[in-house]
Amino acid sequence: MHYSKMFLPTLKESPADAEVISHKLMVRAGMVRQVASGIYSILPLGLRVLKKVEQIIREEMNRIAGQEVYLPSIQPAELWQESGRWDFYGKELLRIQDRHNRQFCYGPTHEEIITDIVRKEVKSYRQLPLLMYQIQTKFRDEVRPRYGIMRGREFMMKDAYSFHADDADAQKTYKNVAGAYTNIFQRCGLEFKMVEADSGNIGGNFSHEFAVLADSGEDHIGFCDSCDYASNLELAEAKAPSPPAATPSQLDELIEVVTPGKKSVKDVSEFLSIQPRQIVKTILFESDQGLIAALVRGDHEINPIKLKNLVGAEWMHPAAEKIIAEQAAVPCGFVGPVGLKMKIVADREVEVLHNFVTGANKMDTHFTGVQMGRDFKTEKIADIRQVIEGEPCPRCASGTYKVKRGIEVGHIFILGTKYSKAMNAVFLDHNGKENQIVMGCYGVGVGRTAAAAIEQNHDDNGIIWPVAISPFAVHIIPTNYSVDAIKNACDSAYKALLDQNLEVLLDDRPDRLGVKLKDADLLGIPLQMIIGPKNLEAGKVEIKIRKTSESELYEFPEVLEKIPEILKSLSS
Repeated sequence: MHYSKMFLPTLKESPADAEVISHKLMVRAGMVRQVASGIYSILPLGLRVLKKVEQIIREEMNRIAGQEVYLPSIQPAELWQESGRWDFYGKELLRIQDRHNRQFCYGPTHEEIITDIVRKEVKSYRQLPLLMYQIQTKFRDEVRPRYGIMRGREFMMKDAYSFHADDADAQKTYKNVAGAYTNIFQRCGLEFKMVEADSGNIGGNFSHEFAVLADSGEDHIGFCDSCDYASNLELAEAKAPSPPAATPSQLDELIEVVTPGKKSVKDVSEFLSIQPRQIVKTILFESDQGLIAALVRGDHEINPIKLKNLVGAEWMHPAAEKIIAEQAAVPCGFVGPVGLKMKIVADREVEVLHNFVTGANKMDTHFTGVQMGRDFKTEKIADIRQVIEGEPCPRCASGTYKVKRGIEVGHIFILGTKYSKAMNAVFLDHNGKENQIVMGCYGVGVGRTAAAAIEQNHDDNGIIWPVAISPFAVHIIPTNYSVDAIKNACDSAYKALLDQNLEVLLDDRPDRLGVKLKDADLLGIPLQMIIGPKNLEAGKVEIKIRKTSESELYEFPEVLEKIPEILKSLSS
């Protein structure tokens, strides 16, 4: 492609509303333009990258016997009502009506549509397993779209769905897809982790995320520095506490202590001259099950996702002061489990404590000498706390937690029979008995993958594309294309590289060399071939590697045969 023929509107300055580097650079590099909040037009350079990502996805999904389909983006409300998600999904679901006042939605995902197809066509175990996927536009009406195409409302996604006769077969496909995803993100040149994750609105009982490690990531990833364990911090396991060496010979009496104005753990620990770990915090949460009290050691924090999953709540969030005052009739900042009339859940660390401090459910008052079991009862004791960097790994003997930010680019789920049960998707087994189909679903954000690649691969000058998803492989930059000798060299190099099936961008603009070099670094094509009069007279051209900024003179035209090998070395 000649630069002068390409629609490539680069910008010198970043858009004022861009918060992360991928958004800034994709706009500046002429890859995308915003149409409305969270909705973007993908321009030619951007589309070339997305098509590269799509092709890698197709190859890896086809390799594990995935079959590509294309499902409608507009879905009838009846299917979503049948699955139970029409009301549960919330305002992210864009609901619309046709001219006959029939209700539809713009699909954020396609479990209902694909389940409807399979329940009508699959009757026997002989037709299972099935793995079908599509690459298609989705829409989720995010309350605050941001970060460009990384968290837009309209986005390109690969979603896949598998159907099985039993759980064991579903696990096989799950592992195959996990392997395919690993290959996809490795081929895209990304540093990533496969992490245990929460299933969210999709449902199911088992899921993993694929998270690209980047400072701009919205998620926090906890992973071991010694073994392969990794998890979204929402679910990261805490190592089980060791029991105390011995139960204290003297269990203190429960004593009420006046603590005027001392609400925080820091204030209480300083006032009573104790360590924060000797205090137990009582945090109240609103949920569909009513108010729930969660207990955690003073130097730890409650993990709401773990707590929600433990009690089986549909929804949960910290209770507001007004709710605490009205429904629990206790002053905020002095809540404690002793005498509290509601469901109480405790973290495992609390179980091994003795003689600890809690709020006394009275203004400016705490209890000392509190004992679990003696002074209050709990309904559940489990790991409900947030892990922190540096604490021991729960899976191996020697590792410790590291915590980094991550960008979710893929998510895989074992759905079980959540949708097949609701929508009556059944099959006959080899004994002629009717069974519900077991399902899995698997998503990759195509645009998010491209944006994540930029977050991980850039410098002050612009993008540094991994070779596999770069819009072009080689960027030919003449110092002055109007000079015959330089033009002829550029044209011959362009043709020779195209003949080797390489994608080439030739900058044939009349601009100054400085402008071209600046744009070249902004666009981030892996290999730059700079052709100027002095080097050409000596029979050489300059090859610059975008990633390292290293440049070297090569014999011309002999170097043209070496370009594929140079590119291959950049991919390793």
